[in-house]
Parts: sequence; structure tokens; C-alpha cells
Amino acid sequence: MSRKPELRGRAARLARLFPTGPGQAARTPFVLLVVLLLGGGLIGLLVLNSALSEGQFKLDDLQKQTKSLTDEEQALQRDVDAYSAPDALQRRAHELGMVPGGDPAFLDPNGTVKGVPEQATAEKTSADTPVVLAPEALISRPSPSPTPARGATAPVATPTPARSVPPVRSTAVQSSTPTTPGR
Repeated sequence: MSRKPELRGRAARLARLFPTGPGQAARTPFVLLVVLLLGGGLIGLLVLNSALSEGQFKLDDLQKQTKSLTDEEQALQRDVDAYSAPDALQRRAHELGMVPGGDPAFLDPNGTVKGVPEQATAEKTSADTPVVLAPEALISRPSPSPTPARGATAPVATPTPARSVPPVRSTAVQSSTPTTPGR
């Protein structure tokens, strides 16, 4: 049988530091380490996936809110544009009692007046009524119509005189040579 020789001195002390049995490490701590790493990775992945889906829900809500606010902004901008249209401004100015001014007069820096100042007067013309209505006039509200009692006669509508509209002058120049389509 083969027997190892006994070591003495320094060699014996070094030999005690090395394991004497077969070279097998304990497997239980390694298996536990691998299981803990895999379990921790799966739990971390689950937490990350939950956080991402929660963020996606918030993003969807914010996109819906942005769309509704954009629609509201566009509606408000249309209202502002309708109220700031020249004919709407003219109509509201007439409702407030304002009248169009006459020919202007100008002051020079030296104090002299150029032009003849005129006082604005309220003249009723067909140009006073705007062609385009304000936004609040476009909203149709049903007017209550009273029902006549039995035996009562319906009121007769009196005709109102029509406004005279000046004829539209055509500024198109007619050519003396006829044009044929397709040439």
C-alpha cells in the first residue's frame, strides 16, 4: 500500500492548509445561489414589466387628455376668429351705438391741421347690416310659438318692404376672340 511519507517542519504546516480528501466542494450553497439569482431575476423582471405597463396606461390617459384639450383649444380659436372678424366687430360696434367716422383730419408736428374734421353721424344704410352672422346667431334656438285658442283667428303677417340692393358691377373684361375648350 502506498503511504505518503510524513512531512516535517515547514512542509507539514503547509500540507495542513490543503484538503486531504477527494476534491469535491459542497454543492448545496452553489445550488442555493443559482436558485436565488434566478428567482431574484424573475421577480425583478415582473416588477419592471408592471412598471412599464403602468407607465403605458398613464401615457394613454395623457394622450387622451391632450387630444381633448387640443379639440377645446381649436374650438376656442374658432370662436375668437369669428368674434374678431370685421363684420362681427362692426355688428357689435353698432349694437353699442358706435358709428363709422367721417374723413379724418391730421395734425402736423407744428400744430397745423390738415383736412377738414367732421363729426360722425349715424346714417342707416344697407351696409350697416353684416352679411356674415356672429357665432351666437348661428345657434338655432326654437322660439316658442303660441298656439291660438279655438275660434281665434291667426294673426295676419304684414309684408315688409324689401331693401333695395345696388346692382353689382362686373369688372370682367370680355375678349373679342372666342375661346374654345381643349385648345
